[in-house]
Amino acid sequence: MPIRHTCLLTALVFAGLAPAFAQSTREAVREEVGNRVSENIPAIPAELVDRLNRYQNTRGATASGWTRDGCLLLGTRFSETSQVHRACQPMGMREQLTFYPEPVPGVLPAPAASGRDGFVFSKDVGGDEFSQLHWFDLQTREVSLLTDGKRSQNRGALFSDDGRQLAYSSTSRNGKDTDIWVRDMQTGAARAVVTEGGSWFPLDFSPDGKRLLVSRYVSIAESHPGEVDVASGKLTLFPVDGGQAAFGGFAYAPDGESVYYVSDEALDGQAQEFLTLRHHEPRSGRLEVLSADIPWDVSEFTVSDDGRHLAFVTNEDGIGKLRVLALPSHRPVALPDLPVGLAYGLSFSPDGSKLALSLNSATSPSDAYVIDLADRSLARWTRSEVGGLDADTFVAPTLVHFPTFDEVDGAPRMIPAFYYRPANIPAGTKLPVVVQIHGGPESQARPVFSPTTQFLVNELGMAVLVPNVRGSAGYGKTYLALDNAAKREDSVRDIGALLDWVGTRPELDAGRVGVYGGSYGGYMVLASMMHYPERIRAGVDIVGISHFGTFLKNTEDYRRHLRRAEYGDETDPAMAAIFDEISPLNGASKITSPLFVAQGKNDPRVPWTEAEQIVGAVRGNGQPVWYLLFNDEGHGFRKKTNSDYFTAATVLFWQQHLLP
Repeated sequence: MPIRHTCLLTALVFAGLAPAFAQSTREAVREEVGNRVSENIPAIPAELVDRLNRYQNTRGATASGWTRDGCLLLGTRFSETSQVHRACQPMGMREQLTFYPEPVPGVLPAPAASGRDGFVFSKDVGGDEFSQLHWFDLQTREVSLLTDGKRSQNRGALFSDDGRQLAYSSTSRNGKDTDIWVRDMQTGAARAVVTEGGSWFPLDFSPDGKRLLVSRYVSIAESHPGEVDVASGKLTLFPVDGGQAAFGGFAYAPDGESVYYVSDEALDGQAQEFLTLRHHEPRSGRLEVLSADIPWDVSEFTVSDDGRHLAFVTNEDGIGKLRVLALPSHRPVALPDLPVGLAYGLSFSPDGSKLALSLNSATSPSDAYVIDLADRSLARWTRSEVGGLDADTFVAPTLVHFPTFDEVDGAPRMIPAFYYRPANIPAGTKLPVVVQIHGGPESQARPVFSPTTQFLVNELGMAVLVPNVRGSAGYGKTYLALDNAAKREDSVRDIGALLDWVGTRPELDAGRVGVYGGSYGGYMVLASMMHYPERIRAGVDIVGISHFGTFLKNTEDYRRHLRRAEYGDETDPAMAAIFDEISPLNGASKITSPLFVAQGKNDPRVPWTEAEQIVGAVRGNGQPVWYLLFNDEGHGFRKKTNSDYFTAATVLFWQQHLLP
């Protein structure tokens, strides 16, 4: 039974936080149900639960690679969390293989040439992101733990071609640095081969398994690739033209000597805006840019085991476009027409004749597809449910651009946004607006399927705007760097420009605008409410940063240096002063609109104290705040029951504050 009572938020529990928080004595109605703690959230009406039910029972399926017998491993949810399934033919039965209360991501099938029949998967506890790697044997259905099982983060699993070695990244040595480990899959012995400090990741084994391509990640704009001798651990870093560049995938060509990679490294001394696919032959020094004619980022690529094809995806204004090249000629391979949307998760079949991928669009959840490269046919392997809804009624967004405060080449800088608009709007209607702000900040809002967005548009008649403010990925390195460090609030000014644009649209109601965002997007929600209180009627902050100084102090050790590269160093007095100036916690008195804050107690990225302190500070100023805390979640809500409750509460919040 729920426990409902009245409590006082006590400043003594959080001594040392902002004074506004210390003054918080406003009473909150608290309810505890299982792992859920909520404050000031009204009971969810049964009618709303019923209306949401079908939208909340949509699901997707993502391709996670091939087994040696030609079946596809899939990630999908049939109960509470996403688990591993297997399908062996187009539209065939999905056999569930894992049954855990926690989601199972990071699936890696053993190479067909290894003779091993199974896959590696990762799993954490309660969203704490201290993922452990496990081996699933498809013959015996037994599961074996591969990593230390302690408070360490293990990810990026990678098999050698013969399956005898498994490389992965781990923080097990000191909890701060991410080292590269290699495990002998026959003996079970594991050893660290790169312990240079920082965040290192394995990228590809050489065909003979003796060398390993690796990279040290500093920030989205800076990585340092190299090669390590697996036996000796000798590391050789590759030279980087210009001294600093971003690098994506890195893989050996079938010859084992030349490499394919993605980078924005300078070419002939000229800086490059986008991440391009390149082929480099170290012996001859020859460098070929394979995507030179595409002025967009290459987001991923993969090479077939038989060495005959390379597939890659470009991110073109948010849309994912697939291309395949024949090797070694690099001639384009003709492909069937694909649905417009996002293509990702590429994997060639063991014999190289087929290419599996996942496709997602604004009007369709993710599903697995397979292309037969010989006859250019496209086969759909899964058809995910949409809760019995008529998919033809789903709304696709329009890509719009709005002017912001600064200029480029003498003209206003234009900010892209996806605009979801209800169909058949009666003349004279003024629509309430929800602005959804992505996290990262080095991320990108893309037109993916969102049942919640479809509910807001179709059921509640609301407009939804999803901007990619400055600092977003996908639009070149210059755009990416526009919000770094002291320029942080320039991205908030982009939201102000979007509010101006809303005011110019006759179908939109500039007096009924809400903002919604998670993680860094949660900071953007709080900052927007702080700067534009008279123009934003309500806001929803999910796992958001309320003060960059306290965030950097309390985030997990392995993340701190990565986040300093983006936000700035809180130990620098000048940067600390900027954090104090721009952080919503110190400007909480300016947040005068209703606020809803939601958080996972186990969040290793943005600690739950970031939520607690902003809730206390805003309440301390006499403003109402809804607060939701899940004790079994981390950086976001991955369990269906939790996600459903949060969504219902959010919709109720919008109904109360944005609808007539």
